[in-house]
Amino acid sequence: MSIFRGGHIMALIVVTGRGGAGKTTTTANLSSVLASKEYRVLAIDGDLYLPNLGFHFSLDNVKYTLHSVLKNPDLDPEWAIYRHSVTGVHVMPGSSQLHDVLGISPRKLTDIIERIKYKFGVIFIDSPTGIPFDTLPTFELAGYQLIVVEIERSPIYSFETMVRNEIEKLKAIGDRYKLNIGVILNKVREAENVVDDLIKTIEDEVGVPVLGWIPFDSTVPESINAGIPVVAYAPWSDAAVAFKETGNVLEEWIFG
Repeated sequence: MSIFRGGHIMALIVVTGRGGAGKTTTTANLSSVLASKEYRVLAIDGDLYLPNLGFHFSLDNVKYTLHSVLKNPDLDPEWAIYRHSVTGVHVMPGSSQLHDVLGISPRKLTDIIERIKYKFGVIFIDSPTGIPFDTLPTFELAGYQLIVVEIERSPIYSFETMVRNEIEKLKAIGDRYKLNIGVILNKVREAENVVDDLIKTIEDEVGVPVLGWIPFDSTVPESINAGIPVVAYAPWSDAAVAFKETGNVLEEWIFG
């Protein structure tokens, strides 16, 4: 299967407007779902200054990281890629060491992706919270933007407005780079009819599809502590089932 669509590689930039929304959890689980479908999937920790994707795959104490390659362009990027034995996802974790973070250039992330893009069918890039300055250069290579929106901490009397504002700001970045944009609602506690109304607002008024919604589930932090995405750690939990359903929609959305 070709990894190109409309001149772009099958790269998905995962973004969010607020910390704690579950962006990295979403990256870990959706990449795991596609890997279970026999796609060769790479998940890159593009949050260059506060990386934590490695924790989700028990890869937080490895010899080579994305930062190793950013600091030493002569290093083969594949040395910093590790296949997660449980999910089959190939992961390029970042380094949480301060001395590794200082003095790096986000622009070099694009060069790294260019060097390895032909070896993977799908590439997920986990961006920093807010305006993703770390990964902005990679928007030129990508074809898709996933906006993860947390519902749990939004005040009920104004959460539609807050969600809409958050999506519109992040959508403006994707629009600038002509990306296909989708939304995932996370940590949802609201009743199904409330969620349905919110989805209708997002799709009709903001003009982007909602690919799925994930209920709040206490099993998720357990899975993070175990270093195994919840779709593999507790496959019949509410969140895992929702991530799998969302992954199915995502597959159809990007591959048709």
